[in-house]
Amino acid sequence: MKRSPIVQRLLALFVAGWLVFDFPLAQLWVQQPMALFALWGAVIAALAWVMERRDD
Repeated sequence: MKRSPIVQRLLALFVAGWLVFDFPLAQLWVQQPMALFALWGAVIAALAWVMERRDD
């Protein structure tokens, strides 16, 4: 079964977000809280970009 490109991008974004905010890497961001907020903002911006992008 072939998935649409938007579904593939959303799944990739979900996996990337999961890996970045998972326990081992999350310990790196505890020492630098501004980096955590920057990464969180980047994930939200990427999600908005994927959802608003048109595939023609």
